[in-house]
Amino acid sequence: MTTVNLKHLAKELGLAVSTVSRALRDSYDIGDDTKKKVMALAHKLNYEPNPYASSLRKHKSKTIAVIVPEIANNFFSLAINGIEDVAQEKGYHVLIYLTHENYAKEQSITRYLQSGRVDGVLMSVSNETNDIQHIHALKQKNIPIVFFDRVCDNVDTTKVTTDDFESAFKGTEHLIEQGCKNIAFFSVPSFVSIGNKRMLGYEEALKMHKLKVNPNYVVYDTNNAEENLKQVKRVLSGKKRPDGVFASVEKLAITTYHACNELGIQIPKDIKVISFSNLNTASLLNPSLTTITQPAYDIGKRAATILFRSLDKKNATIMNEKVTIAATLIPRDSTRQ
Repeated sequence: MTTVNLKHLAKELGLAVSTVSRALRDSYDIGDDTKKKVMALAHKLNYEPNPYASSLRKHKSKTIAVIVPEIANNFFSLAINGIEDVAQEKGYHVLIYLTHENYAKEQSITRYLQSGRVDGVLMSVSNETNDIQHIHALKQKNIPIVFFDRVCDNVDTTKVTTDDFESAFKGTEHLIEQGCKNIAFFSVPSFVSIGNKRMLGYEEALKMHKLKVNPNYVVYDTNNAEENLKQVKRVLSGKKRPDGVFASVEKLAITTYHACNELGIQIPKDIKVISFSNLNTASLLNPSLTTITQPAYDIGKRAATILFRSLDKKNATIMNEKVTIAATLIPRDSTRQ
């Protein structure tokens, strides 16, 4: 069976291919009678447009890439949902790349994308990303980038985040209000944007309440579950054990629960725990986990909307700005007095 294309329609109607194409796109410069004739024949012959051929003519792949450290973290799953909803409305495909918190893998992914396989990139960097030359190289290929959650402040583009400093301040203050005076902080590396801002919020809250930061209470994610558990147990089994834990990412909160279980430490009687988390089972944990819940879906949707605003306009630039969407503190049993 012969595939019906624009040439077939144009020949049948005695029109130019360009006229038929514009009629199908409901272009303003084509008369209503011509549009009706074209649409009627297209319907009669079961004409289906070829989006791939259209993309080639426009030199667009109609595809965007989303680069994230992981998807086991509920934040990134929800953010991707927001991104995909916008992409679907725009008729774009979404390719998802996982760095698994590995800098070398992140470099490899960005090199692969430099060939023009995608029209734009939405990115949250790994916790090993300290050098950003590979990101500058991607921008030099005129591939627009928008960051979300974990951002690179030294790259001129839009960064969409939650209010990390303010939320960390409020979370630490919540622990203090519940009676905690010796608060540990479990974090991603400080050179990662969220790690740095959340650490500063934690430190500022302690300072405001005349409490000291104890460097022995600070643990950084090693990207190794066994090593993380070992480090957390070291802090929780010390001579002067903390009475509160602030986990800046949810996996370190879960590690804290495991460590407390193995050490016979009761939450919240012996120690109180709060975490940045979008874990949908936080309320089902024993005890239920107090969380600072980020608007992950909205962050993904906003980042995608900004990227597509650039893609919809030829040679449009993305502004170098920060977009902040507030998180919500949800008290549960893990910090109950």
